[in-house]
Amino acid sequence: MTAQQAIEKIHSLDKFGSRPGLERIRRFLDILGNPQDSLRFVHVAGTNGKGSTCALLSSVLVEAGYKTGLFISPYIVDFRERIQINGEMVSGEVLAEAVERTFPIIEKLRADDCVITEFEYVMALEFLIHKEAACDIVVLETGMGGLLDCTNVILPPICSVITTIGLDHTAILGDTIEKIAAQKCGIIKSGSTAVTSAQCAEAMSVIEADCADKGVRLVKSSSVNTEIVEQTIRRTVMKYNGVELTLPLIGEHQIENAKTALAALDIIGESFPISADALGNGFKNAENPARFELMCDDPTVILDGAHNPNGIEALKNAVIRYNDKQSAVLVLGMLADKDSRGSIKLLSGMFDTVYTVTVNNPRTLSAEALAEECKGFFNKVVVCKNVREAVTEAFTQAKHSDSLMVIAGSLYLAGEIRPILQDIVKTN
Repeated sequence: MTAQQAIEKIHSLDKFGSRPGLERIRRFLDILGNPQDSLRFVHVAGTNGKGSTCALLSSVLVEAGYKTGLFISPYIVDFRERIQINGEMVSGEVLAEAVERTFPIIEKLRADDCVITEFEYVMALEFLIHKEAACDIVVLETGMGGLLDCTNVILPPICSVITTIGLDHTAILGDTIEKIAAQKCGIIKSGSTAVTSAQCAEAMSVIEADCADKGVRLVKSSSVNTEIVEQTIRRTVMKYNGVELTLPLIGEHQIENAKTALAALDIIGESFPISADALGNGFKNAENPARFELMCDDPTVILDGAHNPNGIEALKNAVIRYNDKQSAVLVLGMLADKDSRGSIKLLSGMFDTVYTVTVNNPRTLSAEALAEECKGFFNKVVVCKNVREAVTEAFTQAKHSDSLMVIAGSLYLAGEIRPILQDIVKTN
């Protein structure tokens, strides 16, 4: 079996959808010998900031010399990004071998009316691959929620991290901040320590109560004292405990993610000591594509995966802070199950022209429907027949008018656009 055949096998599970609950994944993991029980984890949940926080944690732990596994969702360009070891994607050979060995089990379970979804299967592959690679520690990002997310089959982690909570996946997680926070808190386990980013009062109240009920120590990012030395569109430099840290992830929201990571690393360091050099190098080398990523200087092009009002607001604030252009253009594509209206309102008037696209995802909102929602909020709305057309036209406009160009609305869109944009930048 080739790596591509393995990925096709994995994607063949798409049609069964995503269904919360742990019974199916537990049954499958039992057959595999529960590889997750042999691993030590840092478990990360939240609405926004999970990916950046995980990237920082993983990068520092790799620099500290620990064999570090990382699981993220979704990927940006290459499926193998989801399972990493020491900052490198799992090899095609390792992935193919693991799928060839385990997919027959999936088929037998399906025949027994136990349907394993794609996310559940990938999660199990991660556990198996990281165990067989003898990882010292694994940074584990949840898929959706926490309590019923299939990553939540692990034993108490070194620490549970809750990043910023907002309204997203409301049909599954609940239609209030309190309900969503309760789901996220499902990853907090007795016998561990919890870390939280800054939260709105409603979310923080739920987190504090949950930790009190479970007898878990709660560390807040607000307890981390940093001094900002420099902030540009390329980097943020901060001082922490006398160590100068260069953060290549841009925006005020990334400073919050960095403080959350530092709070977690302080706890992790009790079991896995981390030197000042490892901390500095880990921050400097951290990468998290499509999070206010500067793709080009002429014109200035920002690629961002913001896809809900919280993320869009962070994007908006970063644009306001760093944009020195007189005008701006936006390429926008969103999924139908996101709060597109709320996101569009936040960006109202910030962009002269908006190019709408249809994301290559079954849950997409069509370019035409998205354009209808954009009307009245921007001077000009252009419906594009495909992503390449949108990027090409927006890039040309931005270059000729010396405007800022931003792509946002979905991480799936960012993954589709990134290689196209890289090609356009090279030829210009």
